[in-house]
Amino acid sequence: MSQARRMVRPQPGAGAMDPARVAALDARFMRDALAYGRRNLGRAAPNPSVGAVLVRPEGPFVLARGVTQPGGRPHAEAMALAAAGDAARGAWLYVTLEPCSHVGRTGPCAGAVIEAGVARVVSAIGDPNPLVAGRGHAMLREAGIDVTVGVGADEARRDHIGHFTLVREKRPAVLLKLARTADGVAARRHGPRLMITGAAAGARVHLMRAHADVIVVGVSTILADDPDLTVRLPGMAHMSPVRVVLDGRLRTPQDARVVTDARRVPTWIIAAQDAPPEPERALVAAGVEVMRVPGDALGRPQLAAALHLLGARGVTRAFCEGGPTLANALAAAGLIEEVNLITAPAPYDGPAGAGVPAIGPDLAGCLAGMRMFADEPLGADRLQRYERA
Repeated sequence: MSQARRMVRPQPGAGAMDPARVAALDARFMRDALAYGRRNLGRAAPNPSVGAVLVRPEGPFVLARGVTQPGGRPHAEAMALAAAGDAARGAWLYVTLEPCSHVGRTGPCAGAVIEAGVARVVSAIGDPNPLVAGRGHAMLREAGIDVTVGVGADEARRDHIGHFTLVREKRPAVLLKLARTADGVAARRHGPRLMITGAAAGARVHLMRAHADVIVVGVSTILADDPDLTVRLPGMAHMSPVRVVLDGRLRTPQDARVVTDARRVPTWIIAAQDAPPEPERALVAAGVEVMRVPGDALGRPQLAAALHLLGARGVTRAFCEGGPTLANALAAAGLIEEVNLITAPAPYDGPAGAGVPAIGPDLAGCLAGMRMFADEPLGADRLQRYERA
C-alpha cells in the first residue's frame, strides 16, 4: 500500500468532535482496554500483557478487543485487528502501551494499524524499549493517524511495571506482599503458622499470584510453613506461576510440597554457587530446576544476581511472599517496585516479644519514600498498596 493511500482516513479523527465527548470516550474505553489487558498478566512474559479495544466512535460501539497472548505473541493490537477485519477502517484504537515499531517474530504493530486504516490511536503510555521508544507513535503520526498519548498512564504504568523494569534494569519487578496483625506482627518466632487474614484477603492474594510470572520465597518459608504456593481460585489453577525458592545451601526438603509436585507446577531453586551437589541431584531427580548465583557472606544467594538471572529468562513480574526477613533484605538492596500490605483488625494474641514484626527498618525506610495508590477493605482486613514515587 502506498504512503499516499495510507494517509487517507475514511472517518474523521478527534478534531471533528466535541472535546468533552472525546475525553469521555477516551476515559471509558481506556478503562476497558486496561481491564482487558489484565486478563493475561502473568501469562504474557517475556512481553507485557497489553490490552487493545477497537471502537466506532459515532455509536459508540466496540468492534473488537485484543490482549497479548500467552508467551507474548500475538500482540494485543494484532488480535483486535484480526477480529475486526475490514471494520477496523476508520475506527479508533485504544491500547495500553505504545504499538511496537520493530520487526520481531512478526511485523510491527504500528505498521499493521496503518495498513488496517485505523483513524485514531489512543495510547496510555510510551514503551521504554529502545527498539520502540516513541518510534511507534511517530510511525502512526507520519501516516496521518491522529495519536493521543497519556490517557490512563498511571494505571498502565502499574500494569506494565514488569516490562518497564525488565527493559530498564534487566530484572523483573518485585511485587511484595506482607500480612500483619493490627499491632504489626507477621509471624510467630516459634510454633505453628500464624493465620492473620480472612477469606477475602486470601482470595486477593491468590489473584495476585495468578498475575505474576513467578512467586518468590526464601527457604525459611519452606521450612517453617511448607506452602504449596499455587493459585487455588476456582477455574484458575492453570494460572499458578513458577515457584522460586532462594535457598543458598539447598536445604529444601525432598518432601516439601514445592518439590513433590514440581512436575505439575514448576519449581526453580536458586542456590549459591558453592552449595553442595548431593541435594541438587536429588532435587533435579524430583523435577526441580536448580540454578546457581554468587552467594553473600552468609551463603545466601545474592538478591540482585538472582533477580537478574530471572530477568535473563524473561521473567517480568516476581511476586514475593517470603516474609519479613526477605522483604527487608529486598528493601535494603533497593529492589522493590510495589508493596501490598494487608492489615488485620485484631492484634497479635501471643506473649509479648514472641511475634516477628512485619516491617523491618529497611522496609520502613523504603515505604517512607513510596506513594500509596490504593487503600481498600478486604472483608474485615485492609489492603494498602504502595509504589515507587
